[in-house]
Amino acid sequence: MPAKTKAERDPHLAISPKNRKPDASEVEAVTIRFAGDSGDGVQLTGGQFTTATALSGNDLSTLPDYPAEIRAPVGTLPGVSGFQIQFSSRDVLTPGDRPDVLVAFNPAALKANLKDLAKGGTIILNTDAFTLQNFKKASIETNPLEDESLAAYKVVEVPMTTLTGNALEGLGLSPTQVSRCKNFFALGIMYWVYGRSLEATIAWIKKKFNKVPTMVEANTRALHAGHAFAETTEIFQNSYRVKKAPIAPGKYRNITGNEAAALGLVAAQQLSSHQLFYSTYPITPASDILHNLARLKAFGVKTFQAEDEIAAVGAAIGASFGGLLAVTGTSGPGLALKSEAIGLAVMTELPLLVINVQRGGPSTGLPTKTEQSDLLQALYGRNGESPVAIVAPATPGECFLAVIQACRLAMKYRHPVLFLSDGYLGNGSEPWKVPGIETLPKFEISHEPGVPPEDFQPYARDPKTLARPWVLPGTAGYEHRIGGLEKQDITGNVSYDPDNHEHMVHLRAEKIERMKADIPEITVLGEPKGKVLVAGWGSTYGAITTAVKQLQSEGKSVSAIHLRYLNPFPSNLEAILKNFDKVLVPEMNLGQLQMILRGRFLVDAIGLHKVKGQPFKITEIKEKIESLLENKES
Repeated sequence: MPAKTKAERDPHLAISPKNRKPDASEVEAVTIRFAGDSGDGVQLTGGQFTTATALSGNDLSTLPDYPAEIRAPVGTLPGVSGFQIQFSSRDVLTPGDRPDVLVAFNPAALKANLKDLAKGGTIILNTDAFTLQNFKKASIETNPLEDESLAAYKVVEVPMTTLTGNALEGLGLSPTQVSRCKNFFALGIMYWVYGRSLEATIAWIKKKFNKVPTMVEANTRALHAGHAFAETTEIFQNSYRVKKAPIAPGKYRNITGNEAAALGLVAAQQLSSHQLFYSTYPITPASDILHNLARLKAFGVKTFQAEDEIAAVGAAIGASFGGLLAVTGTSGPGLALKSEAIGLAVMTELPLLVINVQRGGPSTGLPTKTEQSDLLQALYGRNGESPVAIVAPATPGECFLAVIQACRLAMKYRHPVLFLSDGYLGNGSEPWKVPGIETLPKFEISHEPGVPPEDFQPYARDPKTLARPWVLPGTAGYEHRIGGLEKQDITGNVSYDPDNHEHMVHLRAEKIERMKADIPEITVLGEPKGKVLVAGWGSTYGAITTAVKQLQSEGKSVSAIHLRYLNPFPSNLEAILKNFDKVLVPEMNLGQLQMILRGRFLVDAIGLHKVKGQPFKITEIKEKIESLLENKES
């Protein structure tokens, strides 16, 4: 490695009142990953950088990645927390394949993330943490700052803890408190390097610590000190600028999928004129929906934290029977526990929305990692013929409109709907254009029986939707009973008649099929016919779309579709699939949608499977498509 300057050997000497103004290089896109212990404030640092970046006008996509343990052993590999953001002057659909910059707060963070860093990338290290003790915790045998293992990267050594302590002198803070402020020092560095404003973060600090003035002062000082260090030290020869991304006029905010889902539920409450009742049991990564809804009680939202998953779904079914917009949220293990009660909602033909923010499984699995492995459970994970509708958003922002549509389908057709998000969508974020109220059409849902009491039948059918009347219990003259035993059509009486049972099984399935009338047809990205069609669902959208567009720009015969409705499928799906020589299905499981497409449409769908708890990279999908185009595999 080249010899260090005097300022690099002793960064204290690099700080001076004189402001350096190095050239600002313009770049189109940057991917940064912050990494450290769970207690280093990595997620907070990433979140604040994201906010500042959104306010700078860049398009962006984020990927928080943190351990399942509340506080894993300090300095160890299992305890490493990460936050990746890609921001650009163009449209961004993924958090980036490989980071260009890695900010590592300790040796474990460096070791865990170095393999992902692009060659020639920049590493900003907290050298105060590079001690023999921390090397031992991370199972590192030699000092990476001395053994040439980082020779392929640009390494910036910063004693963050020491410099933070210098900036906080006189505040009377303990060494632990000082150390907790070093993330703001690192944030200040990155704000200067990439031209971000400090204002939003300073305002956040004042609001967050308004009852502890000393911490307001400490974190603000650390932020300014990091910014001044980057501006004045000789270590940073360049700063970088990313132009604003071209976006449609409107009001924007940065939003995660879970935040968008919560806002969508409140909007559905207003659009349907039905009070929202959200019952759940806390489970990662779905809990943020409850947290966000609980803050919105001023809008009449009712939230209920039940003692377990079964109680949560049972309460939601009771609320639905009482005429509320009933929603329950969970992740994969909780969906398994709710399965019997979801079958009850199918039998009673009550509207119910079940949100599943998927994670790695089976069992407890990977609570904080993403996966798409619950599709078959959503479709078939109940006893008997128990069909449900399935809606799957493609981006964090899409969760808003998708959950409104899921509520609309459930209430209109009097049937359970499953909303399949995942950890990547739920925790990841993107700029979201706040829609105008006038663009959100109301959906009128009536509880009127429509007939006099003597003619009322609780299982009479709407001729278009096959929905039964949703008459509120206790309505005078319209008293009726529901339950889990098979119902006689029209009357709703308990029936063991074999012909009636077969009729009702087909009728409940037909209700799902008739939802196609409210589902838009699929739009093909690219030519309607060709060599390769890439069919995806859920959070694979960004990687698939980017890969396909890049190959299309090279003149390759490849198109893409993205399924946002998985039961029923859009009406034109079969025709599209059969217009292509090969169909590729990338998904974060071992081929669940691939199997369904093969069985339903008799197409020789080819799978691209990934179950590492991480989303697809663009390059992974591009390489598979290119292999198919070159007939290297089938």
